[in-house]
This record gives sequence, structure tokens and C-alpha cells, in this order.
Amino acid sequence: MNIVLGVSGGIAAYKACHVVRDLRARGHAVRVVPTVASLEFVGAATWEALSGKPVQTTVFERVDEVEHVRIGQTADLVLVAPATADVLAKARAGLAGDLLGATLLTTTAPVVFVPAMHTEMWQHPATVDNVATLRARGHHVMEPAVGRLTGPDSGPGRLPEPAEIVEYALAVLDRSQSGAGSCPADGSSPEAPLLLTGRHVLLSAGGTREPLDPVRFLGNRSSGKQGVALAAAASAAGAHVTLVAANVESAVLAPVADDPSVEVVPVETTAQLQDSLVSRQPDADLVIMTAAVADYRPAEVATHKMKKSGDAGLVLELVQNPDVLKGLVAGRADGQIIVGFAAETGSADATPEDLARAKILRKGCDLLVLNDVSAGRAFGTEDNSVVVYRRSEDPVSGDTVAEVARASGTKDAVSREILTAAAALLA
Repeated sequence: MNIVLGVSGGIAAYKACHVVRDLRARGHAVRVVPTVASLEFVGAATWEALSGKPVQTTVFERVDEVEHVRIGQTADLVLVAPATADVLAKARAGLAGDLLGATLLTTTAPVVFVPAMHTEMWQHPATVDNVATLRARGHHVMEPAVGRLTGPDSGPGRLPEPAEIVEYALAVLDRSQSGAGSCPADGSSPEAPLLLTGRHVLLSAGGTREPLDPVRFLGNRSSGKQGVALAAAASAAGAHVTLVAANVESAVLAPVADDPSVEVVPVETTAQLQDSLVSRQPDADLVIMTAAVADYRPAEVATHKMKKSGDAGLVLELVQNPDVLKGLVAGRADGQIIVGFAAETGSADATPEDLARAKILRKGCDLLVLNDVSAGRAFGTEDNSVVVYRRSEDPVSGDTVAEVARASGTKDAVSREILTAAAALLA
């Protein structure tokens, strides 16, 4: 395919070099159209060497070939990465003072903007309005990552990693080429997470631990990475996030540690997790139960470390923990959306999908995200693969369940798909 890569003047422009290499490695032709300001960061010679095509910035070059029109007309996809606040504003206004602006005005191909800027610029009402307008016109605006920015600053506004940009852009291109459009199964916009601006998202992450004695506990393999990725994505989409983190290591929490929009509440046991969620639920617009909650706890907790006694084994009496998700559903406020997670391996007589469909009906949540955790998948990994189900109420035939999305890739990318489905219900 013929892909035009627009590069605007931000320090993240160096990452676009890797985007060019990845796209060309996949067999696509890439034409780089930089702004004049971007050449302060990466020079024209670099773009020509990587793309194998000439580089120009103004509408006054190769005028006899009407180049300022032809580039946009012949593109299968226009990708702008990084897209600064300035470029987003110019694109919204339809300004064509340089070659990139002219290309954006003349193309009928899908357009993807990948913003990169400081948090204050990303969250400024002018930028929010510009992004909303571009999306309303059918353009695609990828949510920025959360992390270290220029200087000591950190927060939403970081350019996503090149591999994520390429996957997002090619997914848009694939949908366009297949005629499927850009909307997921529920008909919502793929950029629906923007609707989280001003929302309160209450999230749980990690795995609860139930103490046996002062040094031992019953636990599970959840690292909390998917929950932290969801918190970062929700913050990048403009939400205030409360993250109830059950035994999540500080290294895992690093992406949100310095984010002023994310409040982290550390907990250990299921009871502590439940108390923290229930006390904060009334103020939440969206509740996402990502944490892996222990179903059982010891009937008694030893006050001292348990010692072996001869060769005899140990028999533990366990009692059932409260159903946290079901309790949140019972206590939901009007208009509140609740998302559950199901970590399933399947059984002798049921697939993970069967178990997930049964669980969403049993729990009563609006959406349920299925993780197939068999064969060591999902827990502790950097990538994930999920299926999102939606429950619909029908007073005549009873509640029904429909699959509304599938997502695979990095946990950041999966988070954006999950939030898209949830934000569509909020809207």
C-alpha cells in the first residue's frame, strides 16, 4: 500500500524513523512529508534514506507535477506521527500552508493522527475540541501514551511506541480496504475513549492475597499489568482514575506513579479490596474489576509461623470470600457502567467462552472481558488477547450476551479497545 507519513515538529519525531522502517519491512511504500519545524529534529536526508523517496515540505516544489495534490490523491493511508497540538489545530481548521496541510486536504484515504505533546496541551479545551472535531469528520486519533515527557514532566501526551503506532494504523487501513469501516461490532467509534474526559474511572488491579500466618498467603499469578495499562489509558483519555492495587509491585505501577490524574490505593486482601471499591463506587462513572480476587480464604489465620510436625501433611479449612463484582453490581448508581474480568482455562465440558458468557449473566455486569489464561497466557506477560462480551436486558426473553470486540497485542493496545467498548455505553 502507498502510505504517507506526516511528521510534525516534536522531539518524538525520532520515533517515526522506526515507523518508516517497520512499514517498509511489511512491504508498504512510504512517502515522508515532514513539516519545516520537524526538520530541526530529524533531517530530510534521514527520511530520504529510510523511505527511498524524495522529501519536500512546501507546495512550491515539483509544481509542474502538481505534487501538492498528487501525494494526497494517491495515498491509501495518511499517518501523522507525531501530531503536535499545532498540526491538530491546523488540520481541524483546514489550513494548507505547507505540503502536509495540502496533503491532508486533498486525500480521501483514511487519516490517522498520533498526538504527542505535554499533558497540559493535550488536556487543554482547545485541543480536546480539535480532536473531537477531527474524529467527528471520520479521522482517527490514537490516544497518547502516559509516561516521561520532555524534561522532568510525566503524564498523558507521550508518543506511543512505534510498533503500537504501526499496528493501529494498519488496523485502520485493513478495515478500510475490507470495506468494514472503522467501527467495532457495537457501532461505536474506535476513538470513543475521548468520551472519558471528566469521568471518574474506578479500577482494581493485581491479585488479592489471603494470609495463612505471618509469612504465608494464598494468592494467584496476576501481576496487575493489565489493570495499570487500563489506568494509564483512561487517564490519557481525560479521566480521573482511582486504581485500587492489590499487591502490585512498584515497577508495574511506574507508568502511573507520577500521573496526577491517577490515585493509587494499595490493598492486600479481598476484604480490603472490597472496602476500598465500595466506599469509592458512588462517585464513579465507570467501574472496571480487573483484579484477580481470591475466591477463598483460610477459616483461621495463625498468629505465629506454622511449623512442620513430623511427616504429617497439613489440612486447611477455607471459607468463601464475598463476591466483590456481584456486590458492586447490586450497589451500582444510576448510569454507572460496570466491567468485569474472567480469567478462564476452560473445563472438561465447557470452553473459556462458554464460562465467560455464563459469568456475565450470573454477575449482572454490563461488559465482561475474557482472558484465556491456560498455558501460562495473560498473567505477568507483556501482551494479552481478550474477548469483550456485552449483556443486554430483555424483559421478555431474558438477558442476552453478545460479543462486541476482540483485541490482541500489547496490554496498552488491549486497554484502548476495552475502554472503547465501555465508553460507548457511557455515551
